[in-house]
Amino acid sequence: MENTASDRFDTGRFEAGRNRLASLAYRLLGSAVDAEDAVQDAFLHWQAADRQRIQVPEAWLTKVVTNLCLDRLRSAQARRERTVGAWLPEPLLDGDPMLGPADTFEQRESVSLAVLTLMERLSPLERAVYVLREAFSYSHAEIAAILDITGPASQQHLHRARRRITAARRGGGEADPASARRIVEEFLAAASSGRTERLVALLTDDATAISDGAGGLAETLLQYDTPQRIAAVARAGFAPSPAKRRFAGGTPAMHYALVNGAPAILVVVGDQVVGAVTFDITEGRIATVRGIAAPARLVRLTEAWRQHEPDTPLIARW
Repeated sequence: MENTASDRFDTGRFEAGRNRLASLAYRLLGSAVDAEDAVQDAFLHWQAADRQRIQVPEAWLTKVVTNLCLDRLRSAQARRERTVGAWLPEPLLDGDPMLGPADTFEQRESVSLAVLTLMERLSPLERAVYVLREAFSYSHAEIAAILDITGPASQQHLHRARRRITAARRGGGEADPASARRIVEEFLAAASSGRTERLVALLTDDATAISDGAGGLAETLLQYDTPQRIAAVARAGFAPSPAKRRFAGGTPAMHYALVNGAPAILVVVGDQVVGAVTFDITEGRIATVRGIAAPARLVRLTEAWRQHEPDTPLIARW
């Protein structure tokens, strides 16, 4: 009986920190599915450990999850799957506990699709140091203990990670929510009605777009790097047709939402999200458009959507 009670207590301690561990793993891996797997593997380690000898469970579990994620990032399979031009982060609906903590700008930025994508340019150690420092405010001494490196090495990894992300980052600060929504609504209205000139005017001069293709079927990501090309693709993609409705599995509704903190259009058939288009906005114009339609990348977002009370759709029947 005593062991059973102790097991229940220790399981409760793990579950109390599960969301924090999942949000750490998501930032490190960019995939909710992989993050959940890493956390479950950590639970198995926790069950097998001599827990009476673990003085600080939070620190112990953070180290286990971080190193499980590093093993995944270093694996040959991950290197193949995450090659440049073939990988996008998994989008999450705002309010998902995996997106926390979100109290500071740095914490929110570290889980944005923009930064999750940029972190693919970092080495696994640089990524881990960046996440532990920027999102979870660990000291360099704590990070050194988690990663089995020295304090100065942690500082060097952070410096390199910040430099690389800053050099590649576009824009700055957070867009005003009301303005961001207005811009996205204008983009959808212009795209669905075929107003190419208005679409071009909404885009920055160096705007880019990236997509995994209709239904997420593209073997490599589709990329566009001029406002005119992006406008043409958006116009073609958002123009409704019977063939597109059949491909989507019904008549979609277009909803405005926040995804990883950024404004987005969700394409919804019934209660199923079949596509997400997210926008990075800087200085009142759209700098980046991302289209995500792979069903495997939309599972968790769909689950959250089904528990969500959406606003009136931007387009009720597309």
